[in-house]
Amino acid sequence: MARVEFNNLSDFELAHIFECGQCFRWRRINENDYIGTTPYGVLEIQKINDKMIQIDGTFVEDGEFANVKNAISEYLDLNTDYTNIKTIISRNDVNLQKAIQYGGGIRILNQDPWEMLISFIISAANNIPRISKTIENISKEYGKEIIYKNEKYYLFPTPEELAKASVEDLRRLNLGFRDKYVYNAAQLINDKKMNLEEICKMSYKDAKKELKKFDGVGDKVADCILLFSMKKKEAFPVDTWIKKVMANLYNESEDIKKIATFAEDKFGEYAGIAQQYLFYYMRENF
Repeated sequence: MARVEFNNLSDFELAHIFECGQCFRWRRINENDYIGTTPYGVLEIQKINDKMIQIDGTFVEDGEFANVKNAISEYLDLNTDYTNIKTIISRNDVNLQKAIQYGGGIRILNQDPWEMLISFIISAANNIPRISKTIENISKEYGKEIIYKNEKYYLFPTPEELAKASVEDLRRLNLGFRDKYVYNAAQLINDKKMNLEEICKMSYKDAKKELKKFDGVGDKVADCILLFSMKKKEAFPVDTWIKKVMANLYNESEDIKKIATFAEDKFGEYAGIAQQYLFYYMRENF
């Protein structure tokens, strides 16, 4: 067990961050308390007041306190100036101003690319409760057990651990048609035929092209992986809700390529952050 605290925070709301569709392994205890399983271990984040959060947890490797704190700060994207970004992207945009007013505490988590690859392959034609349950099944079956407050949690399995599963094994975990996609991804990464660290270093467009070589990864899934784990904040995932945003709020076509061009022109390098505000606002209100 260890404790980390952060003070002088702004633009940070637990519900906005953990319920905006970017992650699947966090659960709400109450509005000021969430528990999640991360690559760093099990973390419990409590919001003490508008400026302060307290994080307790069982860390995989405690290491030096400063290193743990820096890792969590990176994970929560605490060093990014969201106040400035909001000003830039919402200028002369009433729709985005309303979305930011509603969900302005969103921050883009810097999650593990491997976990996001598998998680968003699973997300195809799926809903959040089922996605979360499937990821939990995989973790319980193949990941390492970790104890926090006398409860068992399971880390997401490494490529080596998950590569031990056959397609039939994965099918029993309720992956549906996605079982073969998850199997192929695990084999490619474990056999070092694809390298997510190298993809992270590429430009947005090159990285997206490379990710789409994985079976089950199309434009939307690739953009989710890029935005939520590879720091490509220009990535603009387009799903049913974003199509509704474009049609209802911006009178735009629902054509994916046209939406992508619109987002690039209008929101630029922060298109992915704009997407999260708009997605959360539309899903919660309409």
